[in-house]
Amino acid sequence: MQKVYPDARAALEGLLFDGMTIMSGGFGLCGIAENLITAIRDSGVKDLTVISNNCGVDDFGLGLMLQTRQIKKMLSSYVGENAEFERQFLSGELELEFNPQGTLGERIRAGGAGIPAFYTKTGYGTLVAEGKETREFNGEMYVMETGLTADLSIVKAWKADRSGNLVYRMSARNFNPMMATAGKVCIAEVEEVVEVGELDPDQIHTPSIFVQRIILSQNCEKRIERRTTRPREQ
Repeated sequence: MQKVYPDARAALEGLLFDGMTIMSGGFGLCGIAENLITAIRDSGVKDLTVISNNCGVDDFGLGLMLQTRQIKKMLSSYVGENAEFERQFLSGELELEFNPQGTLGERIRAGGAGIPAFYTKTGYGTLVAEGKETREFNGEMYVMETGLTADLSIVKAWKADRSGNLVYRMSARNFNPMMATAGKVCIAEVEEVVEVGELDPDQIHTPSIFVQRIILSQNCEKRIERRTTRPREQ
């Protein structure tokens, strides 16, 4: 099965439709599928539900699709770097389902593992638990959270072989591996494609069975979300 596609547009062909749910991996601006995000924006698909730790920044990452009003709803845990996100949410243009970060990660992992729901202490007694089932276990109260799946997962990896085995690097392992398992289709944007057998089997983070399509990442900016520096000593 040929999994390597020439570019993001070709890899997305036949997969996009209005109202779909997309999982987008990464942590802040680290480990995001830049080429795939841009291609989804350029496709014009709309009314999207996007599951992602955050929504990029105003002019980069998923923030590009906020600019074009293609996102209808976000499921996120952090949105503090995006002024347009704040504006659309406060004006009622954008739906938001906030999740504690660990809960969001576990909801995605559960969805990929075929687990429909689970209980967690996190959020009990807060707004997070409103409208959700709660239950007592061993004298402690828990909130029931549902697993998450998507029509499409877009992930960013360091290396892939031609069969779709993936290796992530450092912070890019946040959300990408679990999202790869939770989409009906997973497209991996990678920095390097190698031949089958070149990757150490013991170092593979996502097995090829979860990956349907691969593209080679090109012309990536890899921006820093928030640069913090101190004055140089004279």
